[in-house]
Amino acid sequence: MQAEERRLSILNAARSAGTVAVTDLAWRFKVAKETVRRDLALLEKEGLIRRTHGGARPVESTRFMASPPPSVAPHTPARARIATAAVGLLGEAGTVFVDEGLTGQLIARALPRDRDLTVVTASLAAAHALGDAGRITVLLLGGQVRHTTLATGGREAVRMLRGFVTDLAYLSADGVSRDRGLTVSDPAVAALKTQVVRGSRRRVLTVAHLAFGGLGPCRFAGVHDMEAIVTTAGLPPVEAQRYALLGPRVLSV
Repeated sequence: MQAEERRLSILNAARSAGTVAVTDLAWRFKVAKETVRRDLALLEKEGLIRRTHGGARPVESTRFMASPPPSVAPHTPARARIATAAVGLLGEAGTVFVDEGLTGQLIARALPRDRDLTVVTASLAAAHALGDAGRITVLLLGGQVRHTTLATGGREAVRMLRGFVTDLAYLSADGVSRDRGLTVSDPAVAALKTQVVRGSRRRVLTVAHLAFGGLGPCRFAGVHDMEAIVTTAGLPPVEAQRYALLGPRVLSV
């Protein structure tokens, strides 16, 4: 088992059981305790677990995985690679939806400035990133601002979305499952994303590989609804192929 695959298994075990022990993990994966401690340290650095005495617990369980606020989400080169690859799928799109979160902010920054575009977003950070792009028209959805994500939401945002048809939507998710689809922890966020899926011609999912196998309580789309999934290189090729069989092109960057 590769290191990234082992870390994904550790994370899923923590989310399922609520806590994991270094000793048990070392026995399960047939590795040294120090190897497990390094895995836990990396997962903690990514904001996915909290170390405890002798083990770790998940930041959120698979039944409730909140997106990290932009102020504390790790700004890693991997996320920048996801954003760059996602923008590479822009094609001839003239109207684009950009989701909330750090990856959405990085996508906004990576959008080309030398062509006319209309960007619809609920993210204050994404809108701010496009503030100096003279050829890009930014349409910020209304509604209450959630301080945890600096994004708008609620009925007003969904109502506004019903008036838009976008060529391409860049979406994120807390959990990605072949059986249960794409999920998030907040019903209001799920309602907004559901409307985005309905009102977009093309859809690209941008998630870190550790989201695969996760499951939040609120579903907003199926894997087959996505044209492409852009994720980090830690997703095992076998898993990538399994998701690709459901329809989307899977890009690991």
